Amino acid sequence: MSKYSEITPEMMELAKLCRSNSMINPELYSKYDVKRGLRDISGKGVLTGLTDICEILSYTIVDNDYVPCEGKLFYRGIDVEEFIQGYINDDRFGFEEVTYLLLFGELPTLDQLERFKKLLEEYRELPPSFVRDIIMKAPSKDMMNTLARSVLTLYSYDDKADDISLENVLRQCIQLISVFPLLSVYGYQAYGHYYFGKSLVIHPPKEGLSTAENILYMLRPNKKYTKLEAKILDIALVLHAEHGGGNNSTFTTHVVTSSGTDTYSTVAASLGSLKGPKHGGANIKVMQMFEDMKQNIKDWEDEDEVASYLTDLLNKKAFDKSGLIYGMGHAVYSISDPRANVFKGFVKSLSEEAGYQKEFALYEKVERLAPQIIAKERKMYKGVSANVDFYSGFVYSMLGLPVELYTPIFAIARIAGWSAHRLEELINSGKIIRPAYKSVCKHKPYVRITERTDS
Repeated sequence: MSKYSEITPEMMELAKLCRSNSMINPELYSKYDVKRGLRDISGKGVLTGLTDICEILSYTIVDNDYVPCEGKLFYRGIDVEEFIQGYINDDRFGFEEVTYLLLFGELPTLDQLERFKKLLEEYRELPPSFVRDIIMKAPSKDMMNTLARSVLTLYSYDDKADDISLENVLRQCIQLISVFPLLSVYGYQAYGHYYFGKSLVIHPPKEGLSTAENILYMLRPNKKYTKLEAKILDIALVLHAEHGGGNNSTFTTHVVTSSGTDTYSTVAASLGSLKGPKHGGANIKVMQMFEDMKQNIKDWEDEDEVASYLTDLLNKKAFDKSGLIYGMGHAVYSISDPRANVFKGFVKSLSEEAGYQKEFALYEKVERLAPQIIAKERKMYKGVSANVDFYSGFVYSMLGLPVELYTPIFAIARIAGWSAHRLEELINSGKIIRPAYKSVCKHKPYVRITERTDS
């Protein structure tokens, strides 16, 4: 380990001091009715803004009581399940269309969609020597950091980087949507080459391919992929494109945009949020949990053995001993996550094509057993069901995508939603977002340095 990364004994002592003087009595949160995570005791989010972009439906109101219902997700008022079924029936790809819908608030005509796809193609290139000078130099082992660094560096190539007029920000957003697949895939190729000595293969994107097709085309050395593989990756992008203004990274977009800063700084901040394992990195935890499960369960078909493992997870005796069954439960949904419901049927088809039927059966078993076990072992204020992360990591593994790209693929999708919310925040020109924090620090006198002693 280099001296730059070393944690010295002195740093350990300073950390202890920091911790001892920064701990807040947990009882004070209840005393002052602090809604931690901006959520109340029932899990309902604190209202902090209005949006016309996305609606998440997880309950109905009956006799003034909140009654959980099957989850629904609406993009600009359109049920995402209907949206996906619509373009699948037409044998088309949907991510470009959903991006148009989120940005402009209405479904495009065929001509409008073709023109928009052409615009994305025109912007789907990086500045001269950007790959060599930026992506290839000092590659990071974390692709989200690589992506954020690349986004911040693009600021230097933009003559109107600080112009936050609607027209300019829209141009910047569409350009970022276009190049995110390149930044992610090329960043991974550089990482593989410099860290593991893999062959360095850089494929430029191909004209006429969808975003999902181009990801697979650029990533794979032979550029080959099946139609089903591209279609399922496209569905994943559509399902991850947007999820309301209150999710952590999109709220970050609103917060940072409200300060009046530039698009590149805003998107880099949102990427920093999405990187977190409690947000965009959740599907990696699901994959790691299942790998541990498969190694420790002798008979995957034995429900009692699977149930015993899940119980051990909750009791902090298995996997990472966090007490969590990753991929189960959601901050908003209770009975069902509509994204997981949509995904599941296509996941089954891919598992049959890729020869992962046994693994898919295990996923189904865990999805069915986990809510029962959680209900038995935990006190819950709402129901628990599989969320979209439960299946997305499994899909990516069947597609042969490296784990390092799981969260960047989430970002490739969510940049569409972030862009829509940034534009919405600018158009409605609200105040700078500044929630209140109550100080619980006791006042004390200043002590001259000659009179201080070690505590």
